[in-house]
Amino acid sequence: MFEGFTRFDVTRRGVRLHGQIRRHSDADAPAMVLLHGHPQTHAIWHHVAAPLTRHFHVVLMDLRGYGDSDKPPSDAQHLPYSKREMALDVLAVMLHHGFERFHVLGHDRGARVAHRLGVDHPHAVDRMMLLDIAPTLAMYEGTTDAFARAYWHWFFLIQPAPLPETLIGADPVAYLHRVMGSRHAGLEVFAPEALREYERCALQEGFVHAMCEDYRAAAGIDLEHDRADVAAGRKLTQPLRVLCGEYGVVHPNFDVLALWQQRAEQASYGTTPSGHYIPEEAPQALLDEALAFFLETSA
Repeated sequence: MFEGFTRFDVTRRGVRLHGQIRRHSDADAPAMVLLHGHPQTHAIWHHVAAPLTRHFHVVLMDLRGYGDSDKPPSDAQHLPYSKREMALDVLAVMLHHGFERFHVLGHDRGARVAHRLGVDHPHAVDRMMLLDIAPTLAMYEGTTDAFARAYWHWFFLIQPAPLPETLIGADPVAYLHRVMGSRHAGLEVFAPEALREYERCALQEGFVHAMCEDYRAAAGIDLEHDRADVAAGRKLTQPLRVLCGEYGVVHPNFDVLALWQQRAEQASYGTTPSGHYIPEEAPQALLDEALAFFLETSA
């Protein structure tokens, strides 16, 4: 799915982070890292990665707990799966490849990691595009009946271990199909080779627990970090572009632009003709948006 890309493994504090990279022929071209969401891997970018390499050094990586990256043990506070820790993973991968400053394109969980990366390490992030999320704190605080029913997994995965692990562990692929297939476009939108990759990784030892820990962190330590930002007036300082699927859950349930304007100094908003899985449902629309946004100051 990623012709011309080279696989890599970077280890940070004992956690192996897997991904792929394709460098631009111009060493001075800007760099971009692409961060996937739940319950997927970096394979979500298979439609858009190659076209992006015409303009950027492109790095794809599996978040810790997902894909072929390690699934480290957690703790009572779920700190190893905090978005702050995951953001440090991204920073380490990019520095390993020689990129001290770069663009970030993140979907779903990857977008939440990107948000934390931009707040904690503003010197490293040039421009940021986030796909189909509102700020985590705002989404939890603004939960409605409609949102809770649509995003039921947010509240199921955070239950104390081992309940969700036991239930999902009985058939992780069935869980993956249920979550992905119940959205706007169904399972048919996913390329067979990408779906097989998601299924393969869902069956890896430790995946289910790591996935739950990601969400437990989001409902706990991540909210503490977000509240501290709000209290201190810390915002994203980079230009921020947010895209939501017109037929998804976030766009109709939240005032996405207003919420991001509270958390970022420069935020703009748009929609794509898709549901949640924008990179796979509307890749051309995403490419058009990404190139217009990221090349605005890169030329």
